[in-house]
Amino acid sequence: MAQKPVKKVVLAYSGGLDTSIILKWLQTEYGAEVVTFTADLGQGEEIEPARAKALAAGVKPENIFIEDVREEFVRDFVFPMFRANTVYEGQYLLGTSIARPLIAKRQIEIARQVGADAVSHGATGKGNDQVRFELGYYGLEPDITVIAPWREWDFKSREALLEFAEKHQIQITKDKRGEAPFSVDANLLHSSSEGKVLEDPAVEAPEFVHMRTIAPEDAPDQPTIITIDFEKGDPVAIDGVAMSPATLLTKLNELGRDNGVGRLDLVENRFVGMKSRGVYETPGGTILLAAHRGIESITLDRGAMHLKDELMPKYASLVYNGFWFSPEREMLQAAIDYSQSKVSGQVRVKLYKGNVTVIGRTSPYSLYDQDLVTFEEGKVAYDHRDAGGFIKLNALRLRVLAKRDQRG
Repeated sequence: MAQKPVKKVVLAYSGGLDTSIILKWLQTEYGAEVVTFTADLGQGEEIEPARAKALAAGVKPENIFIEDVREEFVRDFVFPMFRANTVYEGQYLLGTSIARPLIAKRQIEIARQVGADAVSHGATGKGNDQVRFELGYYGLEPDITVIAPWREWDFKSREALLEFAEKHQIQITKDKRGEAPFSVDANLLHSSSEGKVLEDPAVEAPEFVHMRTIAPEDAPDQPTIITIDFEKGDPVAIDGVAMSPATLLTKLNELGRDNGVGRLDLVENRFVGMKSRGVYETPGGTILLAAHRGIESITLDRGAMHLKDELMPKYASLVYNGFWFSPEREMLQAAIDYSQSKVSGQVRVKLYKGNVTVIGRTSPYSLYDQDLVTFEEGKVAYDHRDAGGFIKLNALRLRVLAKRDQRG
């Protein structure tokens, strides 16, 4: 039951069974007027039916918000994250994590617009998403009331949820009456699958779990070669064709899908303390990460590049754990964005049976000097004899240590 009076609540609403139950539960348990927000993040499903479902549940037409936020998602969240070459625990490209702050941001904006005093989400009490949503809410609106139904209600089983749905005439699709084989979250950057048939990390994921990529062994026998143009760290064109952020990522997803690129089977450490196994597909993001590192390899100074690599795990943890709106993430972002001022040029990439290989890179800001690295004599600004003193100076402390150990 409600612990605090709530007049109006903005619900992150997908139109699926869980959030449809939550919508009705908010109406019955809190007696609150519900405002729904449904975001098109490129999940690949038609979201307009959510409007009819919300109307059927008694939501006023003016309280139904359905928005295409794909361009904002890629431009303001995905691309800034990729400027840092962000991966969590060495592998995960954070596809689910990076979508949550945008949803939270729009919920708070809508709450202000309609005069709502609460927001709500459908994340469970065991996962990371509850943390990501709520840190976002509080970071933007510190006094907002947050309702997390999965931590409040008394439903003990899936059957109890279905009984509630039937009692209140909530539409239940036939496959929802049984046990779902696994749960799926998707957006333009990735899809993630967890639970049920994937819970045993010793068992290979069935092929039917994969929805965004063909199996690498089924990919074409001929490689696909593309070029990606970058400006200040962000991709702007594929094969010379300029594209908007969301259009470009969509194209990379298609290229990755057709070449079996971007599959990941991962056991990760959740922020709440448990390990979980997930199967992720990030075809376009996998290509983008390789290409971005490729253009950085010729445009970033060694010190800047290595510092970025040291900062990245911290940045990744902040995104994973829900601290997108924290001052430390913004501080890191400022440093990362500064590093990208000369990260412009073109990268040539080969896609072949699940692999992404950078095979060429050019930039008007390149730091690569062929005269310096050549083995041939020429206009060389490097004297080989200088290396001897350089090595001896760097070896000094090692020699002192070795002499001490020999005495001992």
